[in-house]
Amino acid sequence: MKVFTVIGGCAGKTEVVRRLVAELKARGLRVSTVKRVPEALDLEKPGSGTWSHRQAGAEEVMLASATRYAILCEAPTDEEEPDVDVLLARLAAVDLVLLEGFKLTFYPKLELVQAGHDRRLFALDDPTVVAVTAEQPVACPVPWLPLADIGALADCVLANAVLPGQEDALRRLGADDAQSKAAA
Repeated sequence: MKVFTVIGGCAGKTEVVRRLVAELKARGLRVSTVKRVPEALDLEKPGSGTWSHRQAGAEEVMLASATRYAILCEAPTDEEEPDVDVLLARLAAVDLVLLEGFKLTFYPKLELVQAGHDRRLFALDDPTVVAVTAEQPVACPVPWLPLADIGALADCVLANAVLPGQEDALRRLGADDAQSKAAA
């Protein structure tokens, strides 16, 4: 399975990922997603049965019905982001996994920029950002893709997604880029 990331310091990433999933499914691909959520978000209702299992010390808790299941696993709290490769290893095999919001990962990225943005683009400092999408053109060091053109966004994803392990080359590129900027 190949992996690609959608990032942005704004709302709207979930809608972009939703549209990408629908487009890629229409092209015959099997797609899964992993969404980064804030630590403050508890995935369970306090007082529920599975919540009490976690509170008692269960390593993992699986919630299961006839139509879906979810596994809750406590993760180390000393990391800024979950280990994406550990998460990917838990998924069933598919053609493509879209990561949403994992800005620190070294998988290739599409950066979403909202109109009137006033923050520094990740694309200026992150060599893994391969394109930027917004409603209007954005001055950036990578290609700009129209937010409304889901076909072009899907083409970008498919052209740049990598297999787990291949992001190591991007990690080295990022380290080399940082060293070059420090020397300048």
